[in-house]
Amino acid sequence: MRLKAYAAQTHQGPYLQVNEDGYDFDFENDLYMVLDGFGGSGIGDRAVEKLKHEIKNFYTQISDDPNATMPLYYNPRNLLEGNAIVNSLMNAHQNLVKTNLERPINQRAGASALVAVRSESVMILVGIGNCCAYHFRQGKLSKIIVEDTFQYLSKNQVDFRFRSSPMNAMGMYPELGHQMREVRLSEGDKLVLLTDGVYTSLTDDELLYALNKSAPDAQERVNSLLKLSNTRGNLDNQTAMILEF
Repeated sequence: MRLKAYAAQTHQGPYLQVNEDGYDFDFENDLYMVLDGFGGSGIGDRAVEKLKHEIKNFYTQISDDPNATMPLYYNPRNLLEGNAIVNSLMNAHQNLVKTNLERPINQRAGASALVAVRSESVMILVGIGNCCAYHFRQGKLSKIIVEDTFQYLSKNQVDFRFRSSPMNAMGMYPELGHQMREVRLSEGDKLVLLTDGVYTSLTDDELLYALNKSAPDAQERVNSLLKLSNTRGNLDNQTAMILEF
């Protein structure tokens, strides 16, 4: 299954002066990621840049050796690439936890992450924290990675904006929880990876409409999602990625 189109955009949003979100990709190894950092200017943004480098570097080393022993995690039900990316995330997480312990609380960083890797016709997605992923096929949309946030702890409209805060994130706690999903790709599929600066302001129907409507290219679809989120009062950094097959 060939990747026909790809687009991603990250922005600090209409009100913030620093962008702690980020994205990265490695076409040679079919690796794609979005991250949502926190900690403040010069803290969360730097952590995201370091995490991107460490995740990619570790993954490319371990996935190139099919006989490698998975040093931090192994599940026999997972594909090699799935085990490799979880190990990569755990390695980067442990490094960030160690760094945080050496710093005062107000200098500590963390990040939510959503990473997708491909093994032939199967896309493996791993989510940590407040990022989410959707799968679009034949006009229908389904959420395949659900954000791990405070959304179910309160329904008070006053604290609505705080409900997308992550319950779990890289660098936050010693143990790192994650979700993993595998999708067997078909012709015409689209995968959408979002941080909370995008999805909290959009309904699933609006996202479906954006994916269904004609657009010059995938980049225009991504840009339209960020613009719509901002018109709905987004206050956060925002990142969106679309993979079209």
